[in-house]
Amino acid sequence: MLQSHTRIKMRLLASIFVSLKSTVSDPEGLTIAGALNQPGFNNVKDVRSGKYFQLKLEVENLSSAEKSVSDMCQQLLSNPVIENYSFELTPEND
Repeated sequence: MLQSHTRIKMRLLASIFVSLKSTVSDPEGLTIAGALNQPGFNNVKDVRSGKYFQLKLEVENLSSAEKSVSDMCQQLLSNPVIENYSFELTPEND
């Protein structure tokens, strides 16, 4: 009798935030800050712009998800020379 070794996969949502390092000039952030001040939002003192990604993952465990997302960020989604990244993993809700 053959036994099935099907592993149950976890479905996760990876929320990834990529932003310029604090030592890198952010011209887009400066433009946004200037635009916000024009209609009277004078309480905005600084803006740092960035990117946001959502990835739906199907993985065997949380550890493999963390490694996979970190690898994606380092190799493709960010430029480690000038950008930082952070991410959160949460259960996917359809």
